[in-house]
Amino acid sequence: MDTDFDETYVLLLLADSNLPTGSFVASSGFESYETHGFLSLPSTSNAGKGRAATAGTVAFIQDSLHTYARSALPFASDAHRAVDAFKNLKGEPDIGHDATIKKLLELDELYDTMTLNHVAKRASKAQGVALLTLYTKGFARPSGPSDEDHLSKSLTVLIDRLKLMVRGEETHGHLPMCWGVLTSVLGISLLRAQHLFLFLHARSLLSSAVRLNTIGPYSSQQLLLHSVRPLVEEEVSHNKDMHTGILMDMHHNDADNHPATTWPLGEILAVRHDLQHSRIFNS
Repeated sequence: MDTDFDETYVLLLLADSNLPTGSFVASSGFESYETHGFLSLPSTSNAGKGRAATAGTVAFIQDSLHTYARSALPFASDAHRAVDAFKNLKGEPDIGHDATIKKLLELDELYDTMTLNHVAKRASKAQGVALLTLYTKGFARPSGPSDEDHLSKSLTVLIDRLKLMVRGEETHGHLPMCWGVLTSVLGISLLRAQHLFLFLHARSLLSSAVRLNTIGPYSSQQLLLHSVRPLVEEEVSHNKDMHTGILMDMHHNDADNHPATTWPLGEILAVRHDLQHSRIFNS
């Protein structure tokens, strides 16, 4: 990436809702939240059903974004930092493959250990490997005699190795780790990768609300523009410097800069997703 236009163009591609990344199969607990009656809690005696559902949706997005930014964003950020460090190696990039893979596997294992919710694990793994497949099948340059420089080829090999390890069940392939890898390989800056990561999470929640018919598509777009934007920006601002503690270049060792789950109720409701009598989402 040489220009800001190039980066913006890739961001537009990544924001395409038609990408085959499995996001439409996951509601991130929203379906269970609605089934258990929490969506109507913000309503008042003089509030209509539609207004209550809208308020409940915004409340869910706010809580979900907050815990996702604290629990998942540090892993996406550190994976991005690890691949960036690999790209900055002097000389032959190939020598950093094993060390980078090791760091990514450690990040993946720690995220799996910290995610006690089996439903969230299932969705995260499905979407993670879909991102790696997206790069190799949709974003990597077509093969040719000299289409790629050495670094680009080395990055492609890195993702291929990681994808094979996920397929071989040598690692989990969780979404945050794979997102960090993908965006770094594509040349997206860390801050923009963080912002898009949380934006897509919020957008997927609104998409789930539309499919569940709790809000309409126009209302969804209105919320995305006016209500969700400040929530995303606030979480990015507060959590952009968080680390997992795995990378050796840690500058912050206090607990406030380590991953944590901040919404236990959301975890409980998400775990109960499979107990619903009927459901349209996988998670």
